Amino acid sequence: MMHITTAKRLAGIGEYYFSQKLREIDQLNKAGKNIINLGIGSPDLPPHPSIIQVLAEESCKPNVHAYQSYKGSPILRNAIAQWYATWYGVSLDADSEVLPLIGSKEGIMHICMTYLQEGDEVLIPNPGYPTYTSAVKLAGGIPVYYELSATNDWEPDFNKLASGDLSKVKLMWVNYPHMPTGKSASTKLFEKIIAFAKKNNILVCHDNPYSFVLNEQPKSLLSIDGAKEVAIELNSLSKSVNMAGWRVGMLCAAKERIDEILTFKSNMDSGMFLPVQLAAAKALTLDISWYQELNSIYAARREKVFALLDLLKCNYSKTQTGMFVWAAIPASYKDGYALSDEILYQANTFITPGGIFGSAGNNYIRISLCGSVEKFEEAIERVKSVVNSQ
Repeated sequence: MMHITTAKRLAGIGEYYFSQKLREIDQLNKAGKNIINLGIGSPDLPPHPSIIQVLAEESCKPNVHAYQSYKGSPILRNAIAQWYATWYGVSLDADSEVLPLIGSKEGIMHICMTYLQEGDEVLIPNPGYPTYTSAVKLAGGIPVYYELSATNDWEPDFNKLASGDLSKVKLMWVNYPHMPTGKSASTKLFEKIIAFAKKNNILVCHDNPYSFVLNEQPKSLLSIDGAKEVAIELNSLSKSVNMAGWRVGMLCAAKERIDEILTFKSNMDSGMFLPVQLAAAKALTLDISWYQELNSIYAARREKVFALLDLLKCNYSKTQTGMFVWAAIPASYKDGYALSDEILYQANTFITPGGIFGSAGNNYIRISLCGSVEKFEEAIERVKSVVNSQ
């Protein structure tokens, strides 16, 4: 096999942690271990039946299989604008301030490739979603981490940020409700973020996929006065309506930002399958009963996760939002990796070590709510047998 040198841009990126760990779990399962995976936030529940019905009906039509507009169907853009108005109180022009995405994860890459030059710096939360770092590096930018801590309620320390050198900082990634800590969004925090961005001429990129999960007051950064001057918001149907595999997201911003990002995006794909867009538009019309029913299921699961964490003698907040529970590990463990591996190899149960989200997460673990109550009960019994044998 001839040797082909990979691009320098891949240096230091590494394979995604979950990609590696899932291979290990697959090998353990082949060895008969029957691992319970409580690590990944992949919704295990289906979308509303009406969404699937739209997809099925529209897919049977003969005229829906062609390439679609790079800007997405007007029906979907209008549905997104109405959804933002209904739930967030945000007014968006469906023609110029909304850009459908093939999953919001691609939007992270689009933003970085659109705005970053070699050497531009980007503020990234620690702990935070690892893709922010990967996308910044791939685009030639330099990650500059701002630490979040329980002592500051998982909010940025704006005074500390302001005291540093921000002259090369072009973008700032924020994410509330925050993953992995579950810190909820608040108007006061959003106002601070927008004020900081305006003062320092930084484009804020807000990643907002968890606003409906175990949260009765969904919020958008774009609801803050003047936010469109300095902010872009990504959103997604993956978590709120169980459409993770469908890959439907959105980017909302001022017209100028949409036009700039579309320049890059239009060279990366040829639009989204129209029946998927129409089904997504249907999903955006679901009323409050959908979110209430979904959250009642997650609430029951979260109680089981609390019981599991109590067995592990972890400390956690019961006010977290989103589809994970973030917990501090006992002092007897070196870090979250040690606890995660112990539970994996002794209790055949996988939980995520907090360190994969950054150094500030080293002494934490994260458990996903994407599993049945019965699955969590089985995990509790497995962990209980390990704890009792120690």
